[in-house]
Amino acid sequence: MDERTGDRVERIDTSDCTYSEEAEAHRQQSVHVSTLSNTEPAAENIVGTAASTQASASCNRASPEPRDAQVGNLFRSRDAPSFFGSSYFGPQAAAKIIEEPAPDLSSGIRHASASAQSFRDVGGPFSQIWDLLGILPRNKASVDRLVDVFIVELNWTIDAIHPASFKTKYAEFWERKFGFDDYASIDLRWLALLFIILAYGVFLDCPHPKNAEVQRDLQETSLRFYWASRRAIVIAPTFYGESTDLVRAGVLVTRYLIHMRRVPESWLTTSFAMRMAQAQGMHIDGERWRLPRKETETRRRLWSHLYTLDKTIALAIGRPFAIVDQQCLVQRATNVWLDDEPEEYAAALPVLPLSEPTLSVYNFLAHDLAKIIGNIQERCFGLSTSSYDTVLSLDREILEWAARLPEYFRIKDSDTSQDCVHSFIPWNRLYLHSMYHFARVTLHRPYLLRQSITNRFRHSHDACISSACADLAMRLDYLQQPLHDRLKWSLGPHHLFNSALVLGIVAVKDPHSYQCDAILEDLTAYCDMQRGDIWLNEFALAEVKIIELCIKKSKQFRENRGSSNRASTSLGARYSTTVDPPAIAHAGERDDANNFVSPETIDSSEAVPGLLNFGAGGPFQWQAPPWGDPSTDLQQWEHVLDSITQEQMTFGFQ
Repeated sequence: MDERTGDRVERIDTSDCTYSEEAEAHRQQSVHVSTLSNTEPAAENIVGTAASTQASASCNRASPEPRDAQVGNLFRSRDAPSFFGSSYFGPQAAAKIIEEPAPDLSSGIRHASASAQSFRDVGGPFSQIWDLLGILPRNKASVDRLVDVFIVELNWTIDAIHPASFKTKYAEFWERKFGFDDYASIDLRWLALLFIILAYGVFLDCPHPKNAEVQRDLQETSLRFYWASRRAIVIAPTFYGESTDLVRAGVLVTRYLIHMRRVPESWLTTSFAMRMAQAQGMHIDGERWRLPRKETETRRRLWSHLYTLDKTIALAIGRPFAIVDQQCLVQRATNVWLDDEPEEYAAALPVLPLSEPTLSVYNFLAHDLAKIIGNIQERCFGLSTSSYDTVLSLDREILEWAARLPEYFRIKDSDTSQDCVHSFIPWNRLYLHSMYHFARVTLHRPYLLRQSITNRFRHSHDACISSACADLAMRLDYLQQPLHDRLKWSLGPHHLFNSALVLGIVAVKDPHSYQCDAILEDLTAYCDMQRGDIWLNEFALAEVKIIELCIKKSKQFRENRGSSNRASTSLGARYSTTVDPPAIAHAGERDDANNFVSPETIDSSEAVPGLLNFGAGGPFQWQAPPWGDPSTDLQQWEHVLDSITQEQMTFGFQ
């Protein structure tokens, strides 16, 4: 947000913090009354006040109604707009009441320039910047190459940064003069963004390492830049006000962790980025702050990225999400791209139809599905049990969302005619499809192994397996792509769950089904491709080990059942020589009566021991403890798979 943000921002009275037509109509009425009653607002006021005539009218009503809750204010602090809620009463609010300018805190660490301490003094603030700058490559050409490869290969698929704005600050950074004042002028907020871009650039610059040693060096270098970015993000708010650079850096750090399969850690970073966004009032729509249209659209997209990450990561690991819809008042982005347009032209540019897609289309479609995912987390995986009707209702919402997708994003038979015109469409399609399958698999997974004599849970069984198979097919294609393409793909919901784990459990539970052979074949191919991948890390390896364990258990059960059938046949032949024919007939009737077990006879309230009680977070159940050892869950998974096998042998499902 630029410095114009705080010049004229209106306080909004609204009864609900979810965007709706009613709230918009109420805002229009409030603004109209405020305009009539306040014709000369004070120039120093950063935030306008509610109309006094509206308040007096409320007091004179015959039957008074409760006053509407107020959204809050944007004040300037450390050269940046800073959001404070209506409960806040600090120096800025007090100064506004007495119609005086509020004292402003200094930004950065320039006030320490009179100090004679060395840059390397660990007790001074300059030591932090000194250490961070020491991580940058000494050769500017190397940094140029990493930044350029990020912008060319990746940025346009995930809407990470605005290249022109970033390049402007990049040029200023390298044109600085060396000296004490120079270090004081470095913006740590932007430096955090630079470091995480370099972390991506290392992978993109060498997608085909010659051997495992080169791959390890690349990964260590990338992680070094990643940790530098994390460090700068933490330090920056100490010296500066919040900025969109910090939020963008937080989003990229979160996506980086998803790519590295460190999903529990990404839950922490997305929460921090969300706080940085809320501190700038991004959870309140830019129209409410009367920001320019161009900036409003940018804030909407950035908030939607955070919203989608927050809801999907929370559901994936079964932890609470950070963004509460009742405390937000944001419109979704519109299908218009204003980043490269002048302010005057951007204000009048019409919204494009869905037949002319921009990156914003994926943004608001993902936001819509993220709302449903948040409802799934709250209603199905919360602290109270939910009915199966709730599951079916949420599934209908997902299907309705899919039915509204434009033809180039359709789940089945997508129109690919525009893929050559808009290069971002294929990747956005993969993101949306993966997110769709993630939502359905997670929603229906608890009912996958539950059975009913009336086939009550048949819909969940079919939906879960269908989405898991479709997602596994995408994963098999993904593993055949070069790294720079795989990186585009894995920054979405792809690494938040693993459909292969779900299919592995299905193969163990029903090893004699008509589809088990095909499932085992695909799972075996998936594991072979994963083990042959030079970029395989310990977190992905843990998943592979679990899937291989499922394959082993399923084949083991099939072999045991075959041996049992052969033994029964041999015993029956010997038995027939010593028993009278009538006795054989009666014995056969008794055996038929005892062996008649429908595949749908378990009580619907029962679950497979151990499997569904791992946590409420969906199929990402294998995850390691907080200290990050992914190999410690193998024994637990062996216990679960043994429980499934023992259950089958006891009740004779097959």
